[in-house]
Amino acid sequence: MTSVEVPYSIASALPSLTVLDITNEVRRELSSSGRGSGIAYLTPLEEIALVRVQERESGFFTDLEELLTRLVPSQEREREQLLCMLLGPRTEQIPFADGQLCLGQWQRILLLGFDRPSQPRWNLTLLG
Repeated sequence: MTSVEVPYSIASALPSLTVLDITNEVRRELSSSGRGSGIAYLTPLEEIALVRVQERESGFFTDLEELLTRLVPSQEREREQLLCMLLGPRTEQIPFADGQLCLGQWQRILLLGFDRPSQPRWNLTLLG
């Protein structure tokens, strides 16, 4: 797992946010499964977390900061739970073929946690 540097402005607006790049771990699990083609379902095991396929670039965090500010004011109680709910489904579906994830050249699988878990956990379900 690789920790992703979150810009200071987002870190100060949402100090409980952690972003981890789990792409390599998912690739290893898929490779060791021996499966050829199908769909990989990635689900976080933490209650307040979600998985996203996204390019790992600074513009993503700028957009995320704007979205978080507009959706839920920083002083709102239980802000993390509300944000997680409003950001859509927690699970991400990724096709794979010939034992390889079908991701774009710059796409990565990011695990976003909103309550600073001590050891972020996720589940991989393979169909196919």
